[in-house]
Amino acid sequence: MVVLYTCTKCHQLFPLEALSQGQQLCKECRIAPVVKCIYCRTEYQQESKNNTICKKCAQNVQLYGTPKPCQYCNIIAAFIGNKCQHFTNSEMYGPPYSCEQCKQQCAFARKDDRKKVDGKLLCLLCTLSYQQVLQKTKEQRKHLGSSSRAGHQEKSRLSGHGHYTSQKTLSTSSIQNEIPKKKSKFESVTTNGDSFSPDLALDSPGIDHFVIIAQLKEEVATLKKMLHQKNQMIFEKEKKSTELKADFQYQESQMRAKMNQMEKTHKEVTEQLQAKN
Repeated sequence: MVVLYTCTKCHQLFPLEALSQGQQLCKECRIAPVVKCIYCRTEYQQESKNNTICKKCAQNVQLYGTPKPCQYCNIIAAFIGNKCQHFTNSEMYGPPYSCEQCKQQCAFARKDDRKKVDGKLLCLLCTLSYQQVLQKTKEQRKHLGSSSRAGHQEKSRLSGHGHYTSQKTLSTSSIQNEIPKKKSKFESVTTNGDSFSPDLALDSPGIDHFVIIAQLKEEVATLKKMLHQKNQMIFEKEKKSTELKADFQYQESQMRAKMNQMEKTHKEVTEQLQAKN
């Protein structure tokens, strides 16, 4: 009986030799990489290099044209009006609240606390990023575990039957030594006040990536706020300049009318004096 393994992307069963050694991807998933849509930011399998949007957004572009940024989450996916599809279909949750990660007004308060992400109120993008980091951590741990088991099996086969007892003792002691290391690592993470799960805590590069994304989002939000303030100042200055120009033109027209009236009066007086003489 042939043992089948699951592809980590499409989750279909394949023989072990049909999957890649690193990420355990099938041939189709290796040829079609998984990328993010430039509009809705959801992941999809890229069929060609020129294809940068998912099929759903491609259909919406044909129907409604190029989308605009959403007024809540700033994702360029508002095909109809000023709200993306996520906010259009979420009136049942009430007005959006501030996301605890990116600080934007794009998270919805759920009555069920189980739907929160690790106890936090996160928006859709931050939730997807957290789930991706968590999935990546589980895949790395699974890959490390399978590699470790394969190494122990190969070592047992080469060592022969005579060294089976010593090999078993060595494996048991190594496992016992490994458990306190993982436990202390988890304890150090929890003492630092990190609210993420233990699986995520074991993958520091993933956490760093998630934190960097959050910091970049905060910087972008700050820059947008500063840009809005500067635009408001420029608008006020232009408004004041326009008012001054209008007032100057009005005064100039009044002066011209007054001068014309004075010239007309002077001409009439001159004509009357000449007629008397």
